[in-house]
Amino acid sequence: MVDTVLGRSATGRAAFLKMALLALGGTAFIALSAQVSVPFYPVPMTLQTLAILIVGLTFGARLGAATLALYLAEGAMGLPVFAGGASAPALIGPTAGFLFGFAGMAWLVGLAADRGLARGFVMRALCCVVIAGLLYIPGVAWPMAVADMAGASGRWAGVSAEQVWTSWVSPFLLGDMIKAIVAALLVCGGRPIWKAHAKTVKAPKL
Repeated sequence: MVDTVLGRSATGRAAFLKMALLALGGTAFIALSAQVSVPFYPVPMTLQTLAILIVGLTFGARLGAATLALYLAEGAMGLPVFAGGASAPALIGPTAGFLFGFAGMAWLVGLAADRGLARGFVMRALCCVVIAGLLYIPGVAWPMAVADMAGASGRWAGVSAEQVWTSWVSPFLLGDMIKAIVAALLVCGGRPIWKAHAKTVKAPKL
């Protein structure tokens, strides 16, 4: 059976070093995508969703989630990996719910790939659209309630549902749907290349 996860197809039983390099490459890809942004306030419009869906589909659930955990750790350590070159302060800012939700997004889309649910363009696109939509749950919960309970301060904390819809949700729905479809399309298009590469890579002996 052909593995549904492209990253695993290409690396086989990859050694820890190879997995670490994949994770680092994934964080670099996501960090670069975060800098391609339209500076809305309080939530910028970026290509992060596209990059994270691609990472999840290609890496699978465990490595995808680990890559996003590493990405958040890089930001917490002060590296400018978040949108607009932001770092640790963003983890308690208005977009914190989305940032932490990214790990869940990568895990869910990776799980769909692992379980063979994201096969073919239509199913991949459907999985990506649904999972991208689920990202709004932590994204809006943070400014509406969680930030206040966590002691975060700012004029965005504790905002109403109407304000959240206007500033956190409605401007991004169409773009996120398009990015989800593009992610599925890119992964489908790249699959023949990965499969050809996989034939030339021998799995290392453990």
